[in-house]
Amino acid sequence: MALASVVRSSELPALPSPFPPLAAPRDGSGFPQGFATPAWGFQSSLPGPGLHLLHGTTTLAFKFDHGVIVAVDSRATAGSYISSQTVRKVIEINPYLLGTMAGGAADCSFWERLLARQCRVYELRNKEPISVAAASKLLANMVYQYKGMGLSMGTMICGWDKRGPGLYYVDNEGTRVPGRAFAVGSGSTYAYGVLDRGYQAGLEVEAACDLARRAIYQAARRDAYSGGRVTVYHIGENGWRRISTDNMAELQERYAGEEGNA
Repeated sequence: MALASVVRSSELPALPSPFPPLAAPRDGSGFPQGFATPAWGFQSSLPGPGLHLLHGTTTLAFKFDHGVIVAVDSRATAGSYISSQTVRKVIEINPYLLGTMAGGAADCSFWERLLARQCRVYELRNKEPISVAAASKLLANMVYQYKGMGLSMGTMICGWDKRGPGLYYVDNEGTRVPGRAFAVGSGSTYAYGVLDRGYQAGLEVEAACDLARRAIYQAARRDAYSGGRVTVYHIGENGWRRISTDNMAELQERYAGEEGNA
């Protein structure tokens, strides 16, 4: 068809529309004005609270004379809904390193498994296992590149190297803090209370494991977002080993009996 035969739309007579006009104009390019959540890191002036992740857990770790004790619960929640009671919240990075999960399960699992791969690459290149300090620094550097983009992660990197036991806290902001004892999650305040009361110098392995187990149990009793099972690990000179996995109901019977006999 030739260009000369094209009739411009402005020359056509205006016809009445069979549809009533919309009450409000459609959204233009960019984010819809009503219900969409803006992307993480996008400074938007849209009304509304945005996306808030609700999560809860109780994890703890502490150093003592014979290594590091790690204890976690196993409950996963989606808001007020209990989505799982059998989550493994300890990531086994290598035979001498463990990482805990608190925050978003997907974020923690992805980044700690990526850390495990990087630790293996380091070991192949340097012919020796990576230190706890280097592993924690590697994780902090990786997540720092995504600071402010919505990651949700509060993890403890625990292990044993040629310097002895090591324990570091790393979160999604790239924060990295060494320490002797940490508790992370919605039930951490209750766990800290038990640890402060029972932690002392000269603890044996069995007593330290019982202290960690009792701390997670007491936190789960008072925190609705923690529960399921209590898993305890011990990291020593020969690497980590899983000590026990106890159902919360069994611990309730055990500790209730002890309190009744006291």
